[in-house]
Amino acid sequence: MSSDRTRIAIVTGGSKGIGKGIAKGFSDAGYSVLVVSRNEAEASAVAAEIGGGASGFAADLSRPEAAKAMAAAAVERYGAIDVLCANAGIFPSAKLSEMTEADFDLVINANLKSTVFSAQAVLPAMKAAGAGRIVLTSSITGPITGYPGWSHYGASKSGQLGFMRTAAVELAPFGITVNAVMPGNILTEGLAGMGQDYLDQMSACIPMKRLGAVSDIANAALYFASEGAGYVTGQTIVVDGGQVLPESPGALDAMGD
Repeated sequence: MSSDRTRIAIVTGGSKGIGKGIAKGFSDAGYSVLVVSRNEAEASAVAAEIGGGASGFAADLSRPEAAKAMAAAAVERYGAIDVLCANAGIFPSAKLSEMTEADFDLVINANLKSTVFSAQAVLPAMKAAGAGRIVLTSSITGPITGYPGWSHYGASKSGQLGFMRTAAVELAPFGITVNAVMPGNILTEGLAGMGQDYLDQMSACIPMKRLGAVSDIANAALYFASEGAGYVTGQTIVVDGGQVLPESPGALDAMGD
């Protein structure tokens, strides 16, 4: 990767929550960021907020042509694509007994298809440069844990990791790495709106006794994007404060004060 110019990162789902945190983290680290969202006004507002040459772009990344337009915009505006943070995703709840085909397709399209098509779209620029970093935002839900109402979400997040491993093999000869961050419970605008009692209940399930910050996910993504991670591909980092470690709620009680 070139060190004589500003590095360029695309962050999808970048208008709020974890995606906004990732976009800010990369901007703070000196990247120019293309903030991508379905809502252009929201994406541009985040770009203006984080500064550093960031700009907004609107795309429904479940459509290949929209993903290609996103990559073309990055190259047109910045001349290169060094990093893709494929973070776009949704998490509506639907119990399996009630889930419709439309419910399932909505989540798979937004979470899994958008990941695949975004990665496809940035390949020409990354291959031309002989280097690139693709960082997926997966989840502990699906690959490690389960939660009622999120079977379709869990399937999409597990699917991302299956995609990651084969993509990492295919792209390694071109100097492109593919890795994933797996967040646990992260404090975002959506969670904050659930109220303090809900946040306290969630925190009580985590050994570190607090929810994660969006910056925690940004830091993990920045590691995968770094020169130091150049020999790391097809791997995951769980960022959850130890949430998946206790074998039962009693294990947390046994910790004592």
